[in-house]
Amino acid sequence: MKNLSCFKAYDIRGKVPEELSEELAYKIGRAFVAELNAKSVVVGYDIRLESEGLAEALKCGLTEGGAEVLDIDLCGTEEVYFATFHHETDGGIMITASHNPKGYNGMKLVAAGSKPISGDTGLKEIERRVIEEDFKHSDSAQNQPGLVISETDKSAYIDHLLSYVDLSKLKPLRIVMDAGNGSAGAVIKQIAEKFPFKCFFVNEAPDGHFPNGVPNPLLPENRSTTSDAVKQHQADFGIAWDGDFDRCFLFDENGDFIEGYYLVGLLAETLLAKHPGEKVIHDPRLTWNTIDQVQKAGGIPVQSKTGHAFIKERMRLEDAIYGGEMSAHHYFKKFAYCDSGMIPWLLIAELMSKTGKPLSSLISERMEAYPCSGEINYTVNDVSAVLEKVMAHFASQNPRIDKTDGVSLEFDDWRMNIRASNTEPLLRLNIESRGDNGLVWGKVKEIETLIN
Repeated sequence: MKNLSCFKAYDIRGKVPEELSEELAYKIGRAFVAELNAKSVVVGYDIRLESEGLAEALKCGLTEGGAEVLDIDLCGTEEVYFATFHHETDGGIMITASHNPKGYNGMKLVAAGSKPISGDTGLKEIERRVIEEDFKHSDSAQNQPGLVISETDKSAYIDHLLSYVDLSKLKPLRIVMDAGNGSAGAVIKQIAEKFPFKCFFVNEAPDGHFPNGVPNPLLPENRSTTSDAVKQHQADFGIAWDGDFDRCFLFDENGDFIEGYYLVGLLAETLLAKHPGEKVIHDPRLTWNTIDQVQKAGGIPVQSKTGHAFIKERMRLEDAIYGGEMSAHHYFKKFAYCDSGMIPWLLIAELMSKTGKPLSSLISERMEAYPCSGEINYTVNDVSAVLEKVMAHFASQNPRIDKTDGVSLEFDDWRMNIRASNTEPLLRLNIESRGDNGLVWGKVKEIETLIN
């Protein structure tokens, strides 16, 4: 066996048990301890039906390897990140398949300080150790089995979330919270109790059968439940989370879905008001609005390649206050440069409380200034050939070219980014303009002609 299909570029995920079994989870635990020389590891798991069994097997592997396990039980991915840096353990593993279909599961791995473990930073070595069953430990003294310590108290995590906002400035906003029967349901009521909000809970019961569909609010067909609840309760805004709540998606007071791109600039502006002059990391897909808002707020925008491992690495390098991707991943310096699905909506609630403006008003100004297409996906046979065709088509117009991630072409009044997906056989297109929505969709049509 030369490789395992569940080991991906950034994490581990696959069908259970065909690609990821309890036996394999045990071996991953052994390999993790050996590779990191880990003496303490945080373990948590999401609501999927297979997650608890995989967690038990993983914990067995970790403890037999000699590590102590801090078991935080059912949780969200960010709770593993928090527990890893808060308790200063040598690593953390979250068992989750996030928004993948039923029948899938996986693992997200971090080292000390919640630094991501991906293909370039140890994941391939862990895979090699699993395949070769090389579980030799560099510390010969660590040959006694470790213990499992249960740590299900979420109060330190919730106190950390409270530190991002000024409680005295918050108004009694009406907020719909749609957990989608995912892991968020286990924590949102505890969080809501600490704030002066009137909260309306939707699908809050954690349920791995997903009676209301797999929680993935990026799919338009999954948004109506949250949208309808916002209208029904006359809420100020709504929140929907994915399965492991490392991403949150917002709906304004009209029940309209907010494009993730515009939240990046809004969150940057909010944080820069408290920390002027700091750096903000953004991805290359859609940039003009973010750059404009960051600069106007006195910050320094810095572009990074798309993907959590790249964003986190660049944030550490630049010591950035915040990083945001249009895909609804938001990263915070104080959160060990990790992504959180809870901190963003708290910051937005604080901004709305301070300004007295509805969310639609805060967003509409930015949408009018920089209308965008949102991400459009195409299935193509030859990604490279399409990229070359697009570049050749626009070459005579002398665009500014950037190849940080795929190809970005920038003109005076519009820009585009076209790139291959890191995780799926797709070509992804994003277009934005300076105040001309018609131009955006005209260019989408022009490029689609080239793609087809």
